[in-house]
Amino acid sequence: MPTTVFRRRPDWAGRNYSLLTAAAVVTNLGSHGALIAAAFAVLGAGGDGGDVGLVAAARTLPLVLFLLIGGAVADRLPRHRVMVAANTLNCVSQAAFAALVLAGEPRLWQMMLLSALGGTGHAFFNPAAEGMLLSSVRGDQAGRAFAVFRMAMHGATLGGAALGGAMVAAIGPGWVLAVDAVAFACAAALRAFLDVKHIPPRAPGGGMLADLREGWREFIGRPWLWGIVVQFSVANAVVGAADAVYGPLVARDHLGGAAPWGVALAFFGGGTVVGALLMTRWQPRRLLFTGTLCVFPLALPSAALAVPAPVTVLCAVMFVTGVSLEVFGVSWMTALHQEIPEEKLSRVSAYDWFGSVALVPAAMALAGPAETAFGRPEALWGCAVLVVVVTAAVLCVPDVRNLRRRSLQITGKIPDPASADTERPVG
Repeated sequence: MPTTVFRRRPDWAGRNYSLLTAAAVVTNLGSHGALIAAAFAVLGAGGDGGDVGLVAAARTLPLVLFLLIGGAVADRLPRHRVMVAANTLNCVSQAAFAALVLAGEPRLWQMMLLSALGGTGHAFFNPAAEGMLLSSVRGDQAGRAFAVFRMAMHGATLGGAALGGAMVAAIGPGWVLAVDAVAFACAAALRAFLDVKHIPPRAPGGGMLADLREGWREFIGRPWLWGIVVQFSVANAVVGAADAVYGPLVARDHLGGAAPWGVALAFFGGGTVVGALLMTRWQPRRLLFTGTLCVFPLALPSAALAVPAPVTVLCAVMFVTGVSLEVFGVSWMTALHQEIPEEKLSRVSAYDWFGSVALVPAAMALAGPAETAFGRPEALWGCAVLVVVVTAAVLCVPDVRNLRRRSLQITGKIPDPASADTERPVG
């Protein structure tokens, strides 16, 4: 039989891309179950919705504080080393969290501290990981590569959320957190094998502040970039509060506990897989306009929780939201790959991440007081309305409506597929 039938991977899926995809699958299998486990660990220790919000805010606050530094570091040091160090910190913090919960009666400040350590790891990991991924694929196949990566990642989210919810119900949150620690250790080992020997040494800059200023100029000079980041600054805050704080509470009071909430999150993961599969075939010409239209359904889960809708309806809503949001995600990554110079990818990604999560800690911390002041349904309806308003507003930015996909994203000679592992300029 011809050997071409058994081709291991397409030309654009080089060694680095494959390792990055495998590591993302491993971490997503663990981390999405751990998010459910952390919420129910707080509730199991006698906490309320406000305490769940405080632990979630403690995880997100260091992400906001250290993201810009993480982006500058990732554009100076080898990105794979930054990723491995961050995964190691996440492994240690989750292992300690698991031991604390399994030992019994964890205190709120202890859970907040360990969550903060995990958030610090993510602050350094995210810009390095996004820069590494964006620079590890061929320009003419970028959209398909990002869609396949996200499909694999969200497939793991699908399994991790469903399995995590079931495991929390069956054996308790402590063991789910322990599994997440093992997943981070495995992912760090995979990322240690990334091939960076072909990457030319980066020219020394004028220092950390100079690097940050250069990244800021790149960021603020593109209205489509900062406009969408501002949009998601609000959207991520309110959706994060709805999912991390109100979701578990609605599940406990109306849906039957952790397992149905895990299934609903798994349906969202299933929708993202289907959306990514769609984007391997569909390449919308107006990247950001199409993607932004698909952000409107992000308001639907908050509305369903406000009703509250039955589990079947909530699962359907989560699935549709996952499909539409993934269209935006692939379009967004393709736009960054097309428009941002390679040597600035991590810094621009850091500003992107920073803006996108800047309001999340405050939203998490205020979720409990907002529920007390206005009521849980009213707070959830407010989340849904804010998503619609900011998404409609960003469509007023001309570059969001007009940015077009380029037919060829790398000028000159197309690189040999054999060298697809090498980081190279994009756009």
